[in-house]
This record gives sequence, structure tokens and C-alpha cells, in this order.
Amino acid sequence: MQHLKSTTRSTSFRLCGALAAAFLLATLLLVAPPAAAQGLAASGAVFTATNDADANAVVVFRRDARGGLTFLDAFATGGAGSGGGLGNQGALALDEGARHLLVVNAGSDTLSSFAVGPRGLELVDVEPSGGTQPISVTVQGGLAYVVHAGSGDVSGLALADDGTLSPLAGSTRPLSGGATGPAQIAFTPDGRFLVVTEKATNTIVTYAMGDDGLPGAPTVSPAAGTTPFGFSFGHRSRLLVSEAAGGAAGGSTVSSYEIDADGHLTPITAALATTQSAACWLVATGNGRHAYVTNTGSGTVTGLAVGRDGSLALLDTDGVTATAGGAPIDAAVSRNGRFLYVLNGRDDTLDAYAIGADGGLEPLGTTGGLPASVNGLAAL
Repeated sequence: MQHLKSTTRSTSFRLCGALAAAFLLATLLLVAPPAAAQGLAASGAVFTATNDADANAVVVFRRDARGGLTFLDAFATGGAGSGGGLGNQGALALDEGARHLLVVNAGSDTLSSFAVGPRGLELVDVEPSGGTQPISVTVQGGLAYVVHAGSGDVSGLALADDGTLSPLAGSTRPLSGGATGPAQIAFTPDGRFLVVTEKATNTIVTYAMGDDGLPGAPTVSPAAGTTPFGFSFGHRSRLLVSEAAGGAAGGSTVSSYEIDADGHLTPITAALATTQSAACWLVATGNGRHAYVTNTGSGTVTGLAVGRDGSLALLDTDGVTATAGGAPIDAAVSRNGRFLYVLNGRDDTLDAYAIGADGGLEPLGTTGGLPASVNGLAAL
């Protein structure tokens, strides 16, 4: 039985989302006793999903004031994962008040809702996601939308105050076409649009949101770089996107966009070269000043300065702001903006970093023993 522990395993190559197969949920359930009861929203926490093909679960770590992590517990989602990589960002999403955590179950085509409580998570509801193979979820203003890699569409559910989910009739919309390879879905911060990146078509799709909570027809814009993947937002809902360039060595780029009133994208910074490989996941700080890209192929993290106009600049000329563990994948920034967390797909670890005022990263330690199928990351 493998225990969660500190580790310093070396970096190694793996393309985006290439995680190994399933593990026994009991491994995590028997790892350690729960920490002392304390509200997670007050103390801080990091969440990831096992993505186990038999029984998906959320692994919860309590965060201390210095950014360190302590394993708290694992909580079954009531659904099944895929047991392997999903090529996605956003498998977990917290609502605005951090009262509820939503998790996709890619193997059972369902969405789980948890209440975030003082001792961890309480499963509230499990509902059909509205399509096949849900891989990414976003939530805002009582609405949750999911993108499906199998059925190639997006679909919505209402999230009630008590955490229960209700499918939204008439909410399903297609992506740009067939075999699109979606990676992520998210609401813009102003709530006016849904955004989806499509890896296979090199396009980004937006949907204008109506007052009834339903999206309009898809608006399709070409990406400035190839293989658009993870994204986040800067000031005034400007879109920041990582571009994996099909995993080409040293070929990754990042771009930023203005979204006009019709949902069309205009590049601000177009395909800025990072000199790194397989730039897949991108997260931004809450103040919108910095963003971070995990480079699965080169085992690094690239830091970016984000201008108030949405322009991007590398924090380090070689594109290396930090060297991560083996094959970094998902990433998340704590809600206080002080810490960055990065999952490593090769050695199944979780790195912690302190974020400096200038955007620089200070390593804080590594937690090991995560399942090989682990997918998604969210942080308080």
C-alpha cells in the first residue's frame, strides 16, 4: 500500500493528458487519518480527482498558511472515471462562494456536486451530464456547463443553493463539428460567454449566454497557434490560451485575445513562443497580472506577465520559471493568489510553489503517492 509522502523524483517526458491506468480507491482511503476539523474555505485546500474507472473520487489536501499540503481524505463521487488521460483542463470547478465543488465523471457520463464543509466534502447530487464523456466543467451564477469529448457538445445544468443539480432543457449546443478534441470549457468572468478550446481543429468556440441561462449558436474563431488547450482570463475578460503545437519539441506558444460583442476573437498577443514543449495547461492569478503554463514535454512551468491590455510577456527569456516534477499537467492557483499547485503525470506527484510579487515561483515541496489516473485540479 503506497502512502502519500514527500518526494523529489526527476522530470521526464510525457505528452498532454497521457496518464496511466486505474488503481484501487482503498489505497487513498487508508493513507492517513483526517486532519483536525477546520473550515476548508478558511484554511485553504487543493482538490484533485482520481479518475478511477471503477469508482471516481476527489482527493482533498488541506493547505496551511505557508502553502504546504496535508492529505485530508478521499471522497467518492458516485460515478466512474476513464482510468486514463482525458486531454483536458477543468475536470473540477468550485462555485464563486466555494460552497460547492463540481466534478466530471468521464466514464459514467455524469456530474457530481459536493458541499464544501468544515471536515471536507459531502456528496450532494449526481446527475447525467447531458452528453457522453464529460471532460471539463464550469460554474457561475447557479449555472454549470459541461463539454463532452464523446458527443462533441456542451450542455447545462442548474446548480441550486443546496448543491442539487437539474438538467437545463434546451441547453445542449454542438461544437464546431465532428472530432474536435475539446480541452476546456469556462465562463468568461463577466458571464457573457462560454468558451471552449478545440485541440483537433485549432479553433476556439464561444457561445453568447442568454438571460434564460441558455447559450446561443457557436461562434468559431481560428486560434493564433496550433493545438489550443488550457485557458484562463486576464483583465476585462481577456482570454489567455496555451498552445501545445501538437507536442513538437520547443514549439509551444501562448496567445491572448479580445472577445467582441458577437463572441469573435481578435488576437492581442499572437502565438508568443515559449521555447518549451507541450504547453497544455494555463492558469492565471486572481488579480490577472500573471499566468502560468505547464509544459508536459519539457517538465517546466512558464510564467507570464499579463498587461492591462491583455498582452503577454515571458517572465524568463528561456521560458523556464520553474522546473517541475515528471511531466507536469494540471495546475491551479489558490484563491488568495499566493500559491501555485502543479500535478505531475509521470511520477504522480503534486508540486507547490509560492508566487512572488514579480510572478516568480519558489518551490515549497512535493507530495507523492497520487494515483496514476489522477486528473484535474482546483484550489482554495
